[in-house]
Amino acid sequence: MSERRYDPTHDEWVTFATHRQDRTYKPATADCPLCPTRPGGPETEIPREHFEIAVFDNRFPSLSTTPPAPDVAGTDLVPVEPAYGHCEVVVFTEDHDATLASVGEARIRLLVDAWAHRFAALADDPRVQYVLPFENKGEAVGVTLHHPHGQIYAYPDVPPRPAREQRAAAAHRGRTGRCVFCDVVAQEIGGPRVVVEGSHFLAGVPPWARFPYEVDIWSRTHVGTLPGLDAAARDDLARVLARVLAGYDAFFGFRTSYLLGIHSAPVNVDDDERALGHLHLEICPPHRGGGKLKYLAGSETFGGAFLTDVAPEVAGERLRAAASTADVPA
Repeated sequence: MSERRYDPTHDEWVTFATHRQDRTYKPATADCPLCPTRPGGPETEIPREHFEIAVFDNRFPSLSTTPPAPDVAGTDLVPVEPAYGHCEVVVFTEDHDATLASVGEARIRLLVDAWAHRFAALADDPRVQYVLPFENKGEAVGVTLHHPHGQIYAYPDVPPRPAREQRAAAAHRGRTGRCVFCDVVAQEIGGPRVVVEGSHFLAGVPPWARFPYEVDIWSRTHVGTLPGLDAAARDDLARVLARVLAGYDAFFGFRTSYLLGIHSAPVNVDDDERALGHLHLEICPPHRGGGKLKYLAGSETFGGAFLTDVAPEVAGERLRAAASTADVPA
C-alpha cells in the first residue's frame, strides 16, 4: 500500500506506505548501505570508493513520482489519492562513525549548497508545493541507520505545520504589514535566549520552545528559500549551524540526538503565499538534561499543547555558554 488519505476532522492528509516495514533496520557496520562501495566489498547505495556528499532516491519512499493506484476507493468525505512526491537521501560523509557535528564547517558549507541545489531541482516539479530537508539523528529519535545522513521530502501540498506557519504569517502581516519572523529576529537579537549570533543568521531558543533545548536558526533578512541565499549567507549559515551542533554535544556531554528540519516558503504557489515564507531551521533534541528524555505525552499528542520544564532563557544561557567554547572542526 502506498497512498494518501484525507482526514476531514483535521483538514490534513495522512500517507500510508506499508512497504517501508521492510526497510533496512540497524544493520551491522559492515553491512551499512550508506558507506562507500569498497573494492572487493558488497555493493552499497553509493557505487563509489570515495565521496564527499551523496544524494539519491530513497529505496523505501513514502512518496513517489510513479505511485501505484490506491488500494481502497475514496469517498466524498475521505478522499484517497496516490502518494505522489519525492523522497531523497542525503549522505553527509563517507565516514560511518562521524556526525554532522563532527564533519567540520567546510563540509556543512558543502551540505548547504547540496540542500539548495536539490531544493531548486525538486521545486521544478510543478506538482510539488513544499520541499523539506531534514535530519533524524540518534537512537533516541528512532534512527535505524547510524551512518550520518538526512532526507529531503517534496510534497504535493503544504504539510500541516508549515501550513500553520503560513496562516500565522498571513494573520500577522494583515495586522502589522510585516513578516512575523522578521519581527521575532528583531526582538531576539542580543537577548537572553540567543545561542549563536551570525551576520546573516541568528540561532536562539525560541520564547515558545516546544522542547527544553530547542534551537531555531532564523535568517536575519527576509529570504524564503535556500537557493535565495548568496555565498556570504551560506557561509554564515554553515558557521552558525556548526557551532550550534558542537554546542549541543559540549553541553550534554555526548553525541546529541535531535530532529532538524528546514522550513522554507512553499513552491509553485501564488506570489502572496510564497512571500509569507521565511527561511529558518528548527533543531529539537529530545534530551532535557540529567540523562532524561522529553517524551510526547497526552497533552502534546492529543492536545497539541507542548509542556516543557526548562525555561527558554535558562536553556539559551546554557547553550550559549557551551557553543561559545565548543571545539568546532574546520
